[in-house]
Amino acid sequence: MKSKNQKNHLTRLIERLKREPIELDVFLEELKNNQDRFFDNPDLEFELLLSNGLPLDIYNDKVILKTLKTPIDKQTFCIVDIETNGGHVNKGHQIIEIGAVKYNGGQIIDKFESLVYAKHIPEYIQEVTNIKPEMLEDAPVLKTVLEEFKLFLEDDVFVAHDIKFDYNFISNSLIKYDLGRLENRKLCTIDLARRTIKAERYGLSFLKESLSIDIDNHHRAYSDALSTTYILEKSLEMLDKNVKTVEDLIHFSKSAQPVMPKIKVNHKKVEGK
Repeated sequence: MKSKNQKNHLTRLIERLKREPIELDVFLEELKNNQDRFFDNPDLEFELLLSNGLPLDIYNDKVILKTLKTPIDKQTFCIVDIETNGGHVNKGHQIIEIGAVKYNGGQIIDKFESLVYAKHIPEYIQEVTNIKPEMLEDAPVLKTVLEEFKLFLEDDVFVAHDIKFDYNFISNSLIKYDLGRLENRKLCTIDLARRTIKAERYGLSFLKESLSIDIDNHHRAYSDALSTTYILEKSLEMLDKNVKTVEDLIHFSKSAQPVMPKIKVNHKKVEGK
């Protein structure tokens, strides 16, 4: 797993890049000084960041964060959903299905969909997902699917409805199989929808109904990724016109005022209830 020091070190570098480009020599020196680096050679460490999806580029001998200047309509977003047989990689749980949609400029441009071999699926997960053990008997093993998915993802912005679960579960799974980790910029459609779409609730099933998204197979990875794509599309249509770049969008999704005020719950006891 990524250590706290390593995470903080990279976070600080990204925050600097969001303010201004960093001289390549300075950036490499920063990588060299990171005590939790994977390689001793900073050039290899830089290449590792690229292979793990961090959208960096070099321009005039300076390192830049590409999403800082990329207009939203020019960015490829990879909208992802997974089904798992439990909630924790470190407890032996794993992905049993992964689905993803690539979206750019108002168009779906590619898709990824795969079941994953697993020995066990708890009954309650079978009931929710309708994924049965016999469906996974001939599915590819997790390492193979993760390798293919990481190549599919590239350095696109990773999007999910409840980003923390999907992003961290996939990243931790990659680490388990020595396949790197995720360093992609990420966007949560729950956060974004709260700031662009008026709704009573922001769960996926409720938004599908309120936005008339007619896609079956709820709680199946590709169908949920496709539904999330339409939520992203609707959010982008309703976006503040001052939000222009990808980093503007990520910042907006986390910090802008929600369009619906939080409902105050009255916990006062009611007589006779």
